[in-house]
Amino acid sequence: MKDFIISDVKNEKAILVGVITQIQSEEQVKEYLDELAFLAETAGAVPVKMFTQKLDHPNAATFVGTGKLKEIKQYMEDEEVGLVIFDDELTAKQIRNIEKELQVKILDRTSLILDIFAMRAQTAYAKTQVELAQYQYLLPRLTRMWSHLDRQRGGGVMMRGVGETQLETDRRIVQAKIADLKEELKTIDKQMAVQRKNRGKMVRVSLVGYTNVGKSTLMNLLSKSDVFAENKLFATLDTTVRKVIIENLPFLLSDTVGFIRKLPTHLVESFKSTLDEVREADLLVHVVDISHPNFEEQIEIVEKTLMEIDKEEKPTVLVFNKIDAFSYVQKDEDDLSPIKRENLTLDDLRKTWMAKMKNNCIFISATNKTNIEELKQMLYDRVKEIHIERYPYNDFLFQKYDEDESNA
Repeated sequence: MKDFIISDVKNEKAILVGVITQIQSEEQVKEYLDELAFLAETAGAVPVKMFTQKLDHPNAATFVGTGKLKEIKQYMEDEEVGLVIFDDELTAKQIRNIEKELQVKILDRTSLILDIFAMRAQTAYAKTQVELAQYQYLLPRLTRMWSHLDRQRGGGVMMRGVGETQLETDRRIVQAKIADLKEELKTIDKQMAVQRKNRGKMVRVSLVGYTNVGKSTLMNLLSKSDVFAENKLFATLDTTVRKVIIENLPFLLSDTVGFIRKLPTHLVESFKSTLDEVREADLLVHVVDISHPNFEEQIEIVEKTLMEIDKEEKPTVLVFNKIDAFSYVQKDEDDLSPIKRENLTLDDLRKTWMAKMKNNCIFISATNKTNIEELKQMLYDRVKEIHIERYPYNDFLFQKYDEDESNA
């Protein structure tokens, strides 16, 4: 069954396809396709062309119109492209119709993300979660696996019955596999719950944020560890927990998988166990890429996903990373149009967000180690507040330590 789940797209030339609708502007679709291109590159594919079409809503049969599909087919034949990736999740019917017309490999955003997750998973736990998400994605699309039976169905009722029997058999196999994987995850969950319990009552801090904002780089700085980090989406998939000591104060710091827009519901569901570190955290450190042109939307996506994981609001520190890569567009003096976000300087944004977040906002560069000491002090202060609230009798020890430090 696995051959039907994991796609090999390494070094394949790919076309990316998106639809401009009433709820997705042309500017948004362009940004979504840029992100899809980054996903494709992360998976090993080589994006060569983007196609978009304005529609009231995606075509129920072929996602884009038949004319656009023919245009895509012509380009693929001319340029010898063997892969098409669609920016939204496709139905079984859409996949079947598109494959029939284009005669090439078809992926959607969800299957592409699943492929990357399969590549990135290192531990047995993460691999099991990915496999569960893959089978859940596959179940409603099993008909595409049996498209070779279509030609036989005209032969009469007997042939049609054979195809349906095979399909039902395969569906039961996948459903059984899903049930087994869920039970396997329950067993691992119990083991991990014991591990978390054995860590004692130390304050827990969790790094959260959109994918590729620099969480792992920040984790390495704060914990002096060597967590894998690179400029690719979902570089970190397995949750990493490290003990960090700032001055006299120890706490646990976890780095989790990054979030992304259009993250499939069943994928979030599969990874809820991994995100138990977020659910059980005492403090969230929300890392944001300030250099990204739409960082505000990324903040909203992360906050929405966090609400899906845990309804409880937690104390949060907002860390704007990558100030070294920040740039803005200066308006001409005779330009009387309203100021847009891209016209704001870093100082403008700093004043705005620090006013919003009060003392829970900081601007840093993890790469250049800018303002890292200030971030450590902020974390120390927040963790200390939580620690004293949990262990009031330790307040005296903190006061004595602070006095000794001031007299040193």
